[in-house]
Amino acid sequence: MASAPSPVPEKWRRPVRQRSRLIRRTGPAHSRVEFAHRSEHEFARFLDYYRIRWVYEPVSFPTAWEGERVSEMFTPDFYLPEHDLYIELTTMKQSLVTPKNRKLRLLRELYPDVNVRLLYRKDYHQLLAKAGYGALEVQHLRKEDIGEILISPVELETRVRALARKISRDYRGRSLVLVGVLKGITFFYADLARQIKVPFVIDYMDLKRFAGALPRARVSVARDIDYPIEGRHVLLVEDIVNTGLTLDYLLSGLRERGPASIEVVTLLDRPTRRLVNVAVRYVGFQIPNDYVVGYGLDYRELYRNLPFICVLKPHVYEVDLAPAAAEGDGAVS
Repeated sequence: MASAPSPVPEKWRRPVRQRSRLIRRTGPAHSRVEFAHRSEHEFARFLDYYRIRWVYEPVSFPTAWEGERVSEMFTPDFYLPEHDLYIELTTMKQSLVTPKNRKLRLLRELYPDVNVRLLYRKDYHQLLAKAGYGALEVQHLRKEDIGEILISPVELETRVRALARKISRDYRGRSLVLVGVLKGITFFYADLARQIKVPFVIDYMDLKRFAGALPRARVSVARDIDYPIEGRHVLLVEDIVNTGLTLDYLLSGLRERGPASIEVVTLLDRPTRRLVNVAVRYVGFQIPNDYVVGYGLDYRELYRNLPFICVLKPHVYEVDLAPAAAEGDGAVS
């Protein structure tokens, strides 16, 4: 097969609209579409829960030609119109995704204005695990489940003090409303609050969990703040920011109440996982794409009491992802 010519005439690089996969016109969006893979259906349900509009495989991008005839195309799994973002899922093992990475690089070279993200098998497993799914019913702590220690107790203490000093300087002469997002923030919230030197009020929020939600369910607040924030300076305290979906939902709701300002402090951040652009002013640590536990962070309510932050080994949370059909990239025969 001939590789894509360089430069490729613009008229050859027109995306090709795909046929609709709609199989019914009623019910939740994720139930109306015929998906090629179980993971795509679950991801669509996840997007529905967070009220993110999506389209399944709307277009294919030509990536190789034989003469003037298209010989190969790349079809991203999802398009999020509100964020102008294409998402490609892969549940293959990391060692098997090299061809897909190569095609994705070619897509970006040919279509530099197209915003596309690849979610790997590990990313997908962790997304579901954080939402409450998992392969095992873990009943007790097991040493063999724990991988490397990423952040030691001393590093945690030092960084939390540094964050508190910066927050105290930035809000000197003002008072704060600290809003903690339950419940992974428990230890971080307490340690941070003890070190902040300006007056503040403590409050909490909590969201209903995605796992176990009914098909028509949408993200909603399970516990709201008690303190009125109109005209007040609000600091939202998070344990970890991944996709940004939860944080975007919380910030939108709080901004409607007219605070004087609202900023975010998070203990951990994974900017490479971001699906929604959210501003995070104070960050404790940027971490790799590993599932982490300890210092308040849990897996099925376990490991919160570890005094450090460490990697949870994948065998604990990986779920069965047997495909309904083979993954493909829309090759043209």
